[in-house]
Amino acid sequence: MRGLDWKLPEGAAWDWFVATPGAVALIVAVGLLFRWLVCRAIDRLVDRTTRGTVPGVLADTRVGTVLQGLDPAATARRRQRAQTMGSLLKSITTMVVLAIVVVTVLARFGIPVAPILASAGVLGVALGFGAQNLVKDFLAGIFMVLEDQYGVGDSVDLGEASGSVEAVGLRVTRLRDVNGTVWYVRNGEILRVGNQSQNWARTVLDITVGYESDLDEVEKILAEEAHAIYEDEKFSGIVLEDPEVWGVERFDKDGAVIRVVLKTAPSQQWGVARSLRQRIKARFDAEGIRIPTSFTTTDRGQV
Repeated sequence: MRGLDWKLPEGAAWDWFVATPGAVALIVAVGLLFRWLVCRAIDRLVDRTTRGTVPGVLADTRVGTVLQGLDPAATARRRQRAQTMGSLLKSITTMVVLAIVVVTVLARFGIPVAPILASAGVLGVALGFGAQNLVKDFLAGIFMVLEDQYGVGDSVDLGEASGSVEAVGLRVTRLRDVNGTVWYVRNGEILRVGNQSQNWARTVLDITVGYESDLDEVEKILAEEAHAIYEDEKFSGIVLEDPEVWGVERFDKDGAVIRVVLKTAPSQQWGVARSLRQRIKARFDAEGIRIPTSFTTTDRGQV
């Protein structure tokens, strides 16, 4: 049939069956090679970051022992942070390389890519307006990980919720409060972060004694008991520096308030405070120093 008799123009057969597939294969191969090289570089960077140590200025005496990578919790946190950023960078690399390869292949087939790029731009703007909260959450999560604002195991105050961090994602942070309630907080809604367990912490005890007590003697007892904890082998590496008694903090209606402080390892301040309170109570009882108490009676009426 003459109407169905056709043949490719001169040179078109070569372009369609040899040159074009070869060019497409080369483009795909170059894209895969580039992605592999970038991902390998990212893996090496993650590995170096995981095995890294803190700056030398922090590696001082007992503080350095806690802050160095010798602490399994600190090592796990650094590894998690590095792996999270590595996964994010790999995903971004894959998407960028895929987009470039697709556009280049379409252009090789003679398909106009300008309208596609323009449409993609308009679609991106529309999605940006429609999913701005999601984008906000992801961007906030990325910067939280980059800046190491907190990690798994940290005790944090996020405003509406506070507790121990159980998981850190790019969109949501999960933490559990002291009552056992699990809170899911969107990263984009976190306006401030109070981290109580980063690098080091501080135990602050305000001890109230009666006005009849000898304050110099009380300060001496507090200093001795706090120093005893510092020297205790059980608290080696937990209490980082020799404690300090800052003196009279204020005068309350019940008595004078004296403040004693101890620098501790992260998340250890509460345990140190409990032990020190117990020691102070026993010593005060032995020395006859009174800890004033107030009792408030409320008339609730008849039920």
